[in-house]
Amino acid sequence: MPYAASWSASAPIPFWLDTEDRPAPRPTLATDTSADLAVVGGGFSGLWTALLAKEADPDRDVILLEGSRLAWAATGRNGGFCAASLTHGEANGRDRFPNEYSRLDELGRQNLQEIGDTVARYGIDCAFERTGELNVATAPYQVAELRAGDGEFLDTAAVRAEVDSPTYLAGSWNRDTTAMLDPARLAWGLARAAEELGVRIVENTPVQGIRRSSGRPGDALALITGGSDAGSGARTVTARRVALGTNAFTPLLRRIRLHTVPVYDYVLVTEPLSSEQLAAIGWRNRQGIGDSANQFHYYRLTRDNRILWGGYDAVYYFGRRIAARYDERPATFALLAEQFFQTFPQLEGLRFTHRWGGAIDTSTRFCGFFGTGYGGRLAYALGYTGLGVGASRFGANVMLDLLDDRPSERRELELVRTKPLPFPPEPLAYAGIQATRWSLAAADRHEGRRNLWLRALDRAGLGFDS
Repeated sequence: MPYAASWSASAPIPFWLDTEDRPAPRPTLATDTSADLAVVGGGFSGLWTALLAKEADPDRDVILLEGSRLAWAATGRNGGFCAASLTHGEANGRDRFPNEYSRLDELGRQNLQEIGDTVARYGIDCAFERTGELNVATAPYQVAELRAGDGEFLDTAAVRAEVDSPTYLAGSWNRDTTAMLDPARLAWGLARAAEELGVRIVENTPVQGIRRSSGRPGDALALITGGSDAGSGARTVTARRVALGTNAFTPLLRRIRLHTVPVYDYVLVTEPLSSEQLAAIGWRNRQGIGDSANQFHYYRLTRDNRILWGGYDAVYYFGRRIAARYDERPATFALLAEQFFQTFPQLEGLRFTHRWGGAIDTSTRFCGFFGTGYGGRLAYALGYTGLGVGASRFGANVMLDLLDDRPSERRELELVRTKPLPFPPEPLAYAGIQATRWSLAAADRHEGRRNLWLRALDRAGLGFDS
């Protein structure tokens, strides 16, 4: 591990959560209760659903139940890229939804604008910067792909004038389709705004089961909770409607449990750059950056000019397992550090202060899917595949449309009406995912050429190239 000294002393905690400004834990649910709407999950999906529900109907009684702490999982562990895309990028969207992609693109841009409007309206201090995203080519075959895309194409000199790395051959800058933000502070701000409107939020209250309250169709639903604090027992929340925003965790609705798998992503964050170090790489326009390989990196500047550097080595653990021990993966941190200094050799000697891992949920179409259960009394939104910072707000609106049975353009979209194919059960899921990871890495080594396995997935509508 040639760069072990750069990261081995870093704190094993998400940078966004490592602050004295983190709100104190809210109480655990202490008694049985009831509500018009119960929201399960205190990440972006749940928080947006609770806030939008109260904005639409101030008289609606809403309770949000979080199994641990608000924003502790994917919401507080991502890179803070808030993208307009609802389809995990243009290529994936055009391939899967060719007849409605233009409208999906418009709706995604509108959704991003409304996120910015919400941040401003509620005074949420989350370092929201509409800087766009710079996609960079680091191999010759990627240059033509960027030139054919929908961003502003930058040749070698132009891209290195933006951000100076000897690995860059070209770039494409989408100036208005991505915002940079502090995801934890956005979540905490949404929670504060929701509570000010009357939403009840409880933490350390995992929902362990769901059933009809009296076993008859049409009845309210009963959520069975178990507090994670010592001494807290099982409680029941009876609700007319339920929204599930459980992301990578096992869905409470059994029939969709094969529709997602959790994939672990890993991140390093540097110490703040000095003015001299920042001048050595440029980056005056503070764009988010992603490279164009199948195994890709994403990186950006924080408010205090640290570099957040993540991605590349997405890992699936057998059995769809999620566990705290998977947050630490020294081999991946070592690889990320080595690749960082290959990208920015002028920053040799810089240290990393934070390291972490976390699970995202992915589906076989690599973007969100939606649906209902229990006769329309429950709705879910899952499968964002890493782009949930922005798309989760759209998903929250879809869930509320479905729960309220209100006509809307969103409900008529093919994106909303259709579902991805499920993943197979184990051991087939593990074997297939490992074969796909190996094949994507091989494609990166061979000018992007996709082998027989990837071409078969493409023909089945399961291909993935980013």
